[in-house]
Amino acid sequence: MASRGLPLVHRFEVLFERARGLDVGSLTERARFTAKVHHKHYPLVLIDMLWSAARHRVGFNDFMEFDFAILTRAERATWVTSPLALELSNRYDDPDQVHRFHHKVDFNRDFDRFLGREWLELVPGNAAALHHFAKRHPVFIAKVPVSKSGLGVRRYDSADVTDWDRFHAELMDKGEVLIEERIVQHPDLEAIAPGTANTTRVTTFVKEDGTVEIINMAQKFGRGQVSDQASFGGFYTALHEDGRAMGMGYSTSGHLFETHPDTGFRIADFRLPMMDEVRALITDVALVIPEVRYVGWDIVVTPAGPVLVEGNWGAGVFENKPSATGIRHGHLPRYRAAMGF
Repeated sequence: MASRGLPLVHRFEVLFERARGLDVGSLTERARFTAKVHHKHYPLVLIDMLWSAARHRVGFNDFMEFDFAILTRAERATWVTSPLALELSNRYDDPDQVHRFHHKVDFNRDFDRFLGREWLELVPGNAAALHHFAKRHPVFIAKVPVSKSGLGVRRYDSADVTDWDRFHAELMDKGEVLIEERIVQHPDLEAIAPGTANTTRVTTFVKEDGTVEIINMAQKFGRGQVSDQASFGGFYTALHEDGRAMGMGYSTSGHLFETHPDTGFRIADFRLPMMDEVRALITDVALVIPEVRYVGWDIVVTPAGPVLVEGNWGAGVFENKPSATGIRHGHLPRYRAAMGF
């Protein structure tokens, strides 16, 4: 596999961290699952996973999720893997600015004009403000300011609250101090995956000349829960540059979804509405903090247009899965073209 053009020190740092935190049970579970799905010999898959992690910076879950067992060496070299994505974040994102993406309240302040929804920070003594907020938005979202993977996010109905001072205190105790108006998604998305604000992950890079390049997109689908993340039963599909699905849906655990389990919609038929408006929004938000050049943005398309949910300076990986799409190359060439490494 060809060199990806990044400093060797990062490779050794990632390898050391992976070795120190190796979960043997998780590794063998992924190897057995991969061997079963692709009709391979388990010992050979396990060896391949270990070698790929040590030599080519392929995460164990990357190997399973993106079907590396059925790819050639040249094909594997076109994928963006989790360790590589972390290296890119460390290389291109200003460490003095990334803190602005960590705390959701601070993020909302910086990006307020792109959110398209009302929000409130709970502080001691503003139970009345919470009550008034709930009168305007009877169903609302409460979030822990620092979290990931959809954890620390809850949906509340004001009809269930009888004592607003006590409810305010309970939210404060749980750390759920960011209150947001619930997002109403575009009818096309609601028809496919109702009950969840289904987010589109748009990964961008701010180039040296100040222009913004979209280098990857994926559509996430929820199961009626407050979040579309995998921990809530969600899955995703990679998107072409024009917003079309590359193929079936798939989860981070390697399972395929030809249709949405709740509606029967064929995932390969999906096309993101308002793609021109999405590009315009993303170009604007990516330049708010241009020192953080490589970001994975989560947006939701609403009837009035796309709105911003959050930005992830550690952009993560939402790559193509060959068994779901029939496409045997990843997004790395687009990353290299934009970033110049």
